[in-house]
Amino acid sequence: MANDTSENHVYPKVNVMAVESNGDSDNTSCVSPNPSFPQLEESVLQYWDANNTFRKSIEYRPSGKGSQNEFVFFDGPPFANGLPHYGHLLTGYAKDVIPRYQTMRGRKVNRVFGWDTHGLPAELEAQKELGIESVEQIEKMGIAKFNNACRSSVLKYTNEWQNYVHRQARWVDFERGYKTLNIPYMESVMWAFKQLYDKGLAYKGYRVLPYCPKDQTPLSAHELRMDADVYQNRQDTTVSVAVKLRDEEDAYAVFWTTTPWTVPTNFAIVVGADIDYVEVRPTEGKFAGKKFYIGKPLLGSYTKELGENYEVVRELKGAEMSGWRYYPVFPYFASESALKEGGTPGPNAFTIYTADYVDTSEGTGLVHQAPYGEDDMNTLNAHEIRSVDVLDAGCKFTSDCPDYEGLYVFDANLPILRALRAGDGPLAKMPEDQRALLFQEKSYVHSYPHCWRCATPLIYKPVSSWFVSVTKIKERLLELNQKINWIPGNVKDGQFGKWLSNARDWSISRNRFWGSPIPVWVSDDPKYPRVDVYGSLEELKADFGDYPRDDDGNVNMHRPYIDRLTRPNPDDPTGKSQMHRITDVLDCWFESGSMPFAQFHYPFENKEFFEEHFPCDYIVEYIGQTRGWFYTLHIMATALFDRPAYKNVICHGIVLGSDGQKMSKHLRNYPDVNGVFNEYGSDAMRWFLMSSPILRGGNLIVTADGIRDTVRQVMLPIWSSYYFFTLYANAANGGEGYNARRLRASEVSGLCNMDRYLLARTRLLVERVEKCLNEFAISDACAAVSDFIDVLTNWYIRGSRDRFWNEDETAFNTLYTALEVFMRTIAPLAPMEAEAVWRGLTGGESVHLADWPYLVEPQTLCDGEKNPKAGEVTELGAVLASDDALVAAMDKVREVVSSTLSLRKAEQLRVRQPLANLTVVAENTDAVEPYEQVLERELNVKNVTFCTLQDASEHGLKIVHELKVNARAAGPRLGKQVQFAIKSSKSGDWHVDGSGAPVVQTPNGEVALVEGEYELVNRVESSDAQAAANMASAAMPTGGFVMLDTALTSDLLAEGYARDAIRVVQDARKENGLDVTDRIALTLSVPASDVAKVEQFRDLIAKETLATSFEVTEADPSATELRVTLKRA
Repeated sequence: MANDTSENHVYPKVNVMAVESNGDSDNTSCVSPNPSFPQLEESVLQYWDANNTFRKSIEYRPSGKGSQNEFVFFDGPPFANGLPHYGHLLTGYAKDVIPRYQTMRGRKVNRVFGWDTHGLPAELEAQKELGIESVEQIEKMGIAKFNNACRSSVLKYTNEWQNYVHRQARWVDFERGYKTLNIPYMESVMWAFKQLYDKGLAYKGYRVLPYCPKDQTPLSAHELRMDADVYQNRQDTTVSVAVKLRDEEDAYAVFWTTTPWTVPTNFAIVVGADIDYVEVRPTEGKFAGKKFYIGKPLLGSYTKELGENYEVVRELKGAEMSGWRYYPVFPYFASESALKEGGTPGPNAFTIYTADYVDTSEGTGLVHQAPYGEDDMNTLNAHEIRSVDVLDAGCKFTSDCPDYEGLYVFDANLPILRALRAGDGPLAKMPEDQRALLFQEKSYVHSYPHCWRCATPLIYKPVSSWFVSVTKIKERLLELNQKINWIPGNVKDGQFGKWLSNARDWSISRNRFWGSPIPVWVSDDPKYPRVDVYGSLEELKADFGDYPRDDDGNVNMHRPYIDRLTRPNPDDPTGKSQMHRITDVLDCWFESGSMPFAQFHYPFENKEFFEEHFPCDYIVEYIGQTRGWFYTLHIMATALFDRPAYKNVICHGIVLGSDGQKMSKHLRNYPDVNGVFNEYGSDAMRWFLMSSPILRGGNLIVTADGIRDTVRQVMLPIWSSYYFFTLYANAANGGEGYNARRLRASEVSGLCNMDRYLLARTRLLVERVEKCLNEFAISDACAAVSDFIDVLTNWYIRGSRDRFWNEDETAFNTLYTALEVFMRTIAPLAPMEAEAVWRGLTGGESVHLADWPYLVEPQTLCDGEKNPKAGEVTELGAVLASDDALVAAMDKVREVVSSTLSLRKAEQLRVRQPLANLTVVAENTDAVEPYEQVLERELNVKNVTFCTLQDASEHGLKIVHELKVNARAAGPRLGKQVQFAIKSSKSGDWHVDGSGAPVVQTPNGEVALVEGEYELVNRVESSDAQAAANMASAAMPTGGFVMLDTALTSDLLAEGYARDAIRVVQDARKENGLDVTDRIALTLSVPASDVAKVEQFRDLIAKETLATSFEVTEADPSATELRVTLKRA
């Protein structure tokens, strides 16, 4: 970007590149009226890079004593083995807005980027590139070779990530960025594990956990709750199995399960103690004469099996069934030795017990217990039943179930069902009088968990794992959560708080290869047990004689190098046993949760620095991270430091494709990111995302139309206000230009109402945006800006054109003051456009190095010390003087204008067509009456009259409220009553309840309509039919109404035609590249029927078009439109 001051114009102070939308340079003005925003942004980015603006924004702000002046931001580390998508861009914009704002507030904001480099995402990418799928293939290849492939894959897209982040104008420090694979980071993670272990918060356990058969590793519970698509519909077969009771002839207890593959390991059944059960005897069919115990509320689900004429033998409570024994379904654990004391499963197996988690929502009311469910395992353990895991690491049956050995769990369902149906195969090994029966089988579609990384259906499997004892610190987690400011606020006690309330211990070990190793060494001889846990490299060196090193001699904490550290077991007097590291690595969420301290290599370095920068002031991610990063950060901070990890957190919603579904490359249901950047620019995308409900937790559909509308409604109006200012400022003083300045406080009282209104509204803008950004309400800040854009462009500039044409210096200075403050206010929200405009206005180095537009002195100085002038009004605050009465009056005038323009549109009366009279009816018109001329000018009416509501009522005018029922929308809910609702609305037999909803009368009583089922319309009614014939009216939102005289006289029609002619001429001036001050020689060729109209308003046309000579000719008789011929005079 060039930085030279223009020789021929006062503005722009800095020649910001401005290119026409067609790519041609605009030679008539230094500021283009139609900029290419993408090219404009590229030039701003180039300038920032050349000027080192980002680094200066940090260096110019002191840290203050004890880092008190720093605003601490934590950047959640993404995986770099895939390209960024809209979700990343959305989060990135939100991450950028607040630090930019805080920087302008004088705070030092370090923004260090990080990379999440370990874990399954990296391994899966490496497996894909290597063409391997199984753990066995990895081990055959060699862990070192595989991990090197992982190291390469995780950094595959770092350049692309940096390009995206740079293009979206997000300021981050890549040079000092951290990576979770770096040795200092990993050592801090090792320290954290040791701390938890020493505090009794890390332990090894054997539990049922979600388990991925493909990846052969357990997952933690929170990983199943992060994304909605973890649970997918899956069709399975449910079975109801009747097991033979030992102590009752021909009697069976019927249990139900959705996982037939678990039936070979059925070790118990549970019932609800207070649930009603029945003993029923079918009198017909294949089960005739046998007795079956089923939950009474569920009998209806088994009419086919029981037949129509079954006998209810007796009813009983579940508690009465406790202790009943039954024969095993399969023979694998039915031997006499297996059922003895000390055997597996032992004497307490194959018994009915009670449990409080049994219900009668589905199934039989008798719940099958196998070691593949968390509740099941707890029940088996509670009754001292030794369970057996019959699956290997790949979830295939082992030799414990020889008939199904080698079969994958889901592939075993069908042969198990065959055996249950026929009573043959392994069931034939059971005596016939002990044999179980397949009572019912059904197809069943249910929501089933899948691996969030590889999409494989999960199972619940008993595994050995290391855990963080979250349940021990649950109450403290809840207490510290109350100190966190959540946006939206309902997350605190809602999604996050409830998750904490039901938190389980966190499984942190993974049976994988690429990750931070769990620093636990155990003895290889159970006769001499010993466990050593290490918290630093120095501790390892002290015991093992060296650090873990790779084949090149470099310190490397990854597998397999750290696994090579072994030593004799100090507790073994024979000296034969060795200490070996357990092979597990840490869950990558453990690493990302350690980010606040691990990025600084705490506690080995930067100890004081970390303590001054923890907790952080701000983080932001999508709502799913309440189960992910937000959760693990909170656990680690609470367990290690007894503090929250963050003070303020935004949980945004999910970005959806144009069809309302999850974004999909396959479906191509979202606009290409680079395409949007190249066509509309990043600021437009930023505004579209930041102004949406998504930052309040809602979801957002991304469409090119939405981003295009942002350009039209926000980007272009901002630029147009700047263009307007420079156009007239450069044209002033005979083309020498006027160098505007900021107004002085002493000048404000002498300004006209329009100027003081703009200044007062600028003050309100600063106050609203400041309040919103202080509260992290970014979308509300955008709403405040949009409101101000309307004030600036559609009210102040449009209503002040004559003053600028007449070179009114106070108008120039007022608009300059407002624009300069406006740019500083929106700098965090539209950083590149604000930069271009602000530098063009001021010639300053960067708006992002400027201070926030303080209205009062801030509480602290830039060094963090208390400001002795805190709270005093600044010079700017005095210039932007508040004036509530003026603002209220002018806003009411704007409401009159808006309502009248809407009325004109409804009546198809263009604004250029003058009308005779407007009547404004309000409770009190005193505030708006002084603006009669403004209303006449803005609305193109010859006369404005004012009338109070009371006077209007006396003249037969009143507001009537009408209710229109949408039958199509209300019909599905109301059914036949919708016709009565319509009748009630038309007869006026309705009212509005306390919530604002209309209540209609129906034969069944009153019915309140819901949003979407109705429309409330306010209409003005006159008792004078003749007067009403030429009168159009509309109610105003805040009360009162406006009335337009729609009668058109010949004079009004002639003037309307003349104003249309002016518009045609002005368009021709633009098309011919004329400057705003150029005089012209004008010829209008007009249809014969309209010549008199033009002649009648010749002077008006000449004045408005700057025509020094003006000739009117009669057009060819066939012509229907006027033609313009002009040239520069």
